[in-house]
Amino acid sequence: MKNFLRLFYKDLFLTNRLFTGLGICTVLFLLAFFFPWLGAIPVLAFCVLVFLLLADVLMLYKTASGVFAKRLAPERLSNSDDNDMAVYIENRYSFNVNIAIIDEIPFQFQKRDVWFKTNLKPREQKLISYVLRPTKRGEYEFGDIRVYVKSPLGFTRRRYTFEQAETLPVYPSFLQMRRYELMAISNRLTDIGIKKIRRIGHSLEFEQVKNYVAGDDYRTINWKATARRGDLMVNSYTDEKSQHVYCVIDKSRAMKMPFDGLSLLDYAINASLVLSSVALIKEDKAGLITAAEKIGAVIPADRKASQLNKILEVLYKERTRYLETNMELLYSTVRTVIKQRSLVVFFTNYESMNALNRQLPYLKRIAKFHLLLVVFFENTELKTLSEQPATDLEGVYIKTIAEKFAYDKKLIVKELAKYGIQSILSAPQSLTVNTINKYLEIKARQKI
Repeated sequence: MKNFLRLFYKDLFLTNRLFTGLGICTVLFLLAFFFPWLGAIPVLAFCVLVFLLLADVLMLYKTASGVFAKRLAPERLSNSDDNDMAVYIENRYSFNVNIAIIDEIPFQFQKRDVWFKTNLKPREQKLISYVLRPTKRGEYEFGDIRVYVKSPLGFTRRRYTFEQAETLPVYPSFLQMRRYELMAISNRLTDIGIKKIRRIGHSLEFEQVKNYVAGDDYRTINWKATARRGDLMVNSYTDEKSQHVYCVIDKSRAMKMPFDGLSLLDYAINASLVLSSVALIKEDKAGLITAAEKIGAVIPADRKASQLNKILEVLYKERTRYLETNMELLYSTVRTVIKQRSLVVFFTNYESMNALNRQLPYLKRIAKFHLLLVVFFENTELKTLSEQPATDLEGVYIKTIAEKFAYDKKLIVKELAKYGIQSILSAPQSLTVNTINKYLEIKARQKI
């Protein structure tokens, strides 16, 4: 009895076509009072409608499982990227059906329009694809898939519910990381904005002696090898390897500021992941330190095959804290963990010179032992305000304040350079490209 009520009460829905038919029958019954010649036509029309309704219900319920649906999703989602999702649907009826599908996606997306409509022939199968773009890391809970089936008569719909509840983790942008990996392996980083850096002299590591080809530097000709082989030979050099590259991520309240749906911390995490990946491809050692009022994760630099996955798992769990960064503790950790001269990329954010001055003494100490690169963010909204023409007195005030804050950012770059600390002032959307450019420039110029 319970299943009967579920089938015919919870899962059976009436359509507009049925209500239209009932409306027509009602009008015919009313007209029959004024036009007796209509006779039995209203009764006959109502009987036909009831017969078609029963036939429609019988067509939908004569098969216990008339359709089948399943969600096809990756094992994990990539933060800030378009993730491909799909719903597989199969018609097991012996007639054409009109289908509406609702996929219950996680509440984090705040989307109520994931509703797909399609038509299926008998025994036909379809794959309905769509895209989801998460903007926060963490666990996302998907619900069931609900399928509403309508027969060619179209007076009712039958609902099928497929239990597809699952929880998918959203990791830092590993799709972006893979894209950069492929470009780095194929030496096509310039295709995505990475600049070619002119080298100064040769790197310190000799690789091999090879045959001269057009375009090789004639200053690298190996005359002894040329004399022995009777053919022009040149020395080949490669980038110095096994250098340590540490990403230090500030998790304090300064990194909570949002931009395009993501926090600055998320942009820093995505850039750190890509930088670590490129560093490992370049055969350097990648490490990670996260810090706020206390030290978070510490991963010593290494280039094992599992290193990148270890960094990814740690970054997946990081959250913004709401206190200032303890720079004294961070300096102590850097001195303890990093034993040799390394490239330390510090992802943080400064909005004023006062914010920098509070941390500057510790940055100067770190720069004595390592090559320090401070990466902070350009406030793109203030930049837009400063570029807009002022039309009234209020606009003049807003424009002046915006220009003042933008000027402070440039002063921060100059102040850091005064103490030999390199820096990147980047818009959030360009952070990854700018960071990789700087890393490759540092390697090319042999500054580590």
